[in-house]
Amino acid sequence: MISRIDLRGDALPEGGALRDLLPRAEFDVEAALEKVRPICEDVHHRGTAALIDYAQKFDGVTLEQVRVPAEALRTALDELDPAVRAALEESIRRARIVHREQRRTEHTTQVVPGGTVTEKWVPVERVGLYAPGGRSVYPSSVVMNVVPAQEAGVESIALASPPQRPAFEGDPAGGLPHPTILAACALLGVDEVYAVGGAQAVAMFAYGTSGPDGCLPANMVTGPGNIWVAAAKRYFTGRIGIDTEAGPTEIAVLADSTADPVHVAADLISQAEHDPLAAAVLVTDSAELAEAVEKELEPQVAATKHVEDRIKPALAGKQSAIVLVDSLEDGLKVVDAYGAEHLEIQTADAAAWAARVRNAGAIFVGPWAPVSLGDYCAGSNHVLPTGGCACHSSGLSVQSFLRGIHIVDYTRDALAEVTHHVVTLAEAEDLPAHGAALKARFGWKVPNQ
Repeated sequence: MISRIDLRGDALPEGGALRDLLPRAEFDVEAALEKVRPICEDVHHRGTAALIDYAQKFDGVTLEQVRVPAEALRTALDELDPAVRAALEESIRRARIVHREQRRTEHTTQVVPGGTVTEKWVPVERVGLYAPGGRSVYPSSVVMNVVPAQEAGVESIALASPPQRPAFEGDPAGGLPHPTILAACALLGVDEVYAVGGAQAVAMFAYGTSGPDGCLPANMVTGPGNIWVAAAKRYFTGRIGIDTEAGPTEIAVLADSTADPVHVAADLISQAEHDPLAAAVLVTDSAELAEAVEKELEPQVAATKHVEDRIKPALAGKQSAIVLVDSLEDGLKVVDAYGAEHLEIQTADAAAWAARVRNAGAIFVGPWAPVSLGDYCAGSNHVLPTGGCACHSSGLSVQSFLRGIHIVDYTRDALAEVTHHVVTLAEAEDLPAHGAALKARFGWKVPNQ
């Protein structure tokens, strides 16, 4: 069901050589880019008409408008299962607690007498958020995108999610995003929602559309999605800000002989049920644990849902494996080279090992902090870097929606004191006009010379 990679016996290679030995899903965004390019440009030129056509082509839904009516949001919340509403409210509450603490404050540094640099933090003006709605629907992703944007102080928030096919003839929910997505928006106070999926949703936010059903352009687009969403984000990089080109989801578990194989197997399966390209990786120095986990996978997989279309292909795919190492020190090198979106530490003294990890989107410490907790109710954010990008990128946070702006304020005397250095450096770079801009302020004489 899951393959093995045995890295015992020899010294582990360094850097890229080690990364090349580790499992990873194939996710060719560059190839997808050429397919989304005409879609994006069609939305640019035809606007809402193109969005309606793509809803018919890709979602099998006939739309008259793409913006979700306000009454549909209210109805979705009114009809939401009370238990689901309570769970969403708790998820929102915990996320707000964590993300509120991420706010940054203005800070002024006196560099010299009369010379200060202030850094102020300004939220982007408008963001477009994407909530997937393909194999599964993710109201939790609505929470994870909206809460940090709101806590950052973003004034204008719009959300897009694919329209759903009618469950029966005359289904009032047909052509709208999933009701739990709409209900989550209503709980969060987001009233600008569009029934648009895929690359065309990113294009809508990037270019904007006109008319009574139109969408204003956004400064930034965030949220997970499929390869077409990732490709569209790449296409528009530079025109809009993005969070990340999210690839298939992944879990890595660093475990030793103290780990419970029942827990480990359950956590690998929980990630595999997302998608046939989802990655589930166990890194361990215990051959006994590896064997126990392999045995435990069989009955747990058989007892769950989405077995043939998601879980089995994910576990059997080249992106998933049990990696055997000689020691936890080697295991730490492996998980740092892998840079998992989600990393669980199920070892003795798990907190100490977790503190030494350098590369991971989020780290889950010990047996009582599974990834599923982070997906919903830990308070952390589940929009995280994938595909090894955790070595240079962070998950979504309040900081994702803020821009740091430096404000430089110098008096005449403070400028005079440093002018000779500026002129010297300008001339060293063969940019004499840079120095002249300072000389002009002092009658073309350089102070302090």
